[in-house]
Order: sequence, then structure tokens, then C-alpha cells
Amino acid sequence: MRFPTPLVRGTLIKRYKRFLADVRLDDGAMITASCPNTGSMLGLQEPGATVWLSHSDNPKRKYKHTWEMVEADGGRGPTLVGINTGHPNKLVSEAIAAGVISELDGYGVLKREQKYGANSRIDILLEDEDKGRCYVEVKNVHLMRMGGLAEFPDAVTARGAKHLRELAGMVAAGHRAVMLYLIQRADAERFAVAADLDPAYAEAFAAAREAGVEAYAYACTLSPEAIEVAHRVEIVAPSVA
Repeated sequence: MRFPTPLVRGTLIKRYKRFLADVRLDDGAMITASCPNTGSMLGLQEPGATVWLSHSDNPKRKYKHTWEMVEADGGRGPTLVGINTGHPNKLVSEAIAAGVISELDGYGVLKREQKYGANSRIDILLEDEDKGRCYVEVKNVHLMRMGGLAEFPDAVTARGAKHLRELAGMVAAGHRAVMLYLIQRADAERFAVAADLDPAYAEAFAAAREAGVEAYAYACTLSPEAIEVAHRVEIVAPSVA
């Protein structure tokens, strides 16, 4: 996924109301940017951090800039981390079409945001006359508390646990179901569920795997020009305090 124009750099002053961030751009301008991430952004919203923003010329937008990335150190040196939760579905769809995610090869049809389960929408639905249906739920991952280990979630997520239960329901109905964790950072070598931050999610993850839900984690490469799904990383035992 390429940005229409390269991102601009700035320094984070503060994030507030979850959806807003004050930033000083490198040219000295003070702006307020939209923050497309409703999560806690644990470890990624410290004042003084270097951030990267996209810019829109849409006259209807109140805030012309969107916070896309932050420079963070996960224990292996500075790296760019994608925080925009609106990108993962597009990134994964592009990666499937390009054959990057080999586990999801061979489906003739890809649909996004399809209704399923108990009043939910699946991120990606793959269909094929021979293979049948494959339901793919995508989660954005950016938390890293230990060098090389990406984790999800970064806060309690009842909605995330619900999605795991609904994926298990699709397996019970005779379909394939996949939980795909997209890590928007290049320094990830392993992935784990953060059981200490959300024990209920960890339990739901274990139950879903037992029920036959597949799980994969993929890391990305990031630059001010583009984000691309790069390679699969190992899923290891849940993280505990």
C-alpha cells in the first residue's frame, strides 16, 4: 500500500480524546491531526515522539492531517510503527492477491466487510468453488514490550473475544476460519497474546484454536512512502505478567 504522497514528519505534543493529537511539524507549524486508533496505544503516545502524518486536500475535512506512524524502540533500536487501524484490511487484501500470505492462496473471490455471525462483519471473506468459504478476521498489532515480541491486545477487548467466538462458530458450521494478526512494525520476530493485559481474550483465543480456528501473524515493512506485508512470524505462548 503506497501513500498518495510521502508522509510528513513531526513531533508529538500530546494525544487526547483518543481521536486527536497535537503535533509540531518539522517546519515549525503546530497542527491538530486525527488519530485513527481507538486503542490504548500503550507505549506509542509519549510526548516528544517522532511521528509521521499523511495530508489531505479534502476541503470538507476539519483536520487535514492523519497520524499514520510513530517512531518507537521495541528493544532492538528505533523502528517505524503503524498506528492507523484503518489500513490492515486493505494491506491483507493486497497481500493475499499478491500471494504473500501463502496460507490464503487459491481462492477465486475476495470480499470485504461481509455480514456474518451475531450481527458482525467479517473483515475478509474468501470463496472458491472447490475450497469453499474462508472467514478471515484481521487485527492490527503494534504493541511490543520485549525486544522482538509483538503482542495483542494492548487493552481489554470484549469485541475481540466476540470475534474469536464467532470464528469458532464458522468452523462448527463447516467453513474455514482464520485469525490473522497484522503487525505494523518490522522489528517483530515473534507474536503472542498478551494474557496479562486481557485474560478473557487469551481464554477466547485458546478456545478458538481448540475449536479449529487457524491463527497466523505477519509483520510489515514501513516507510514514509509505503506499508507492505512482509513475512510470517511465529506465534508463541501467551505473555503473562
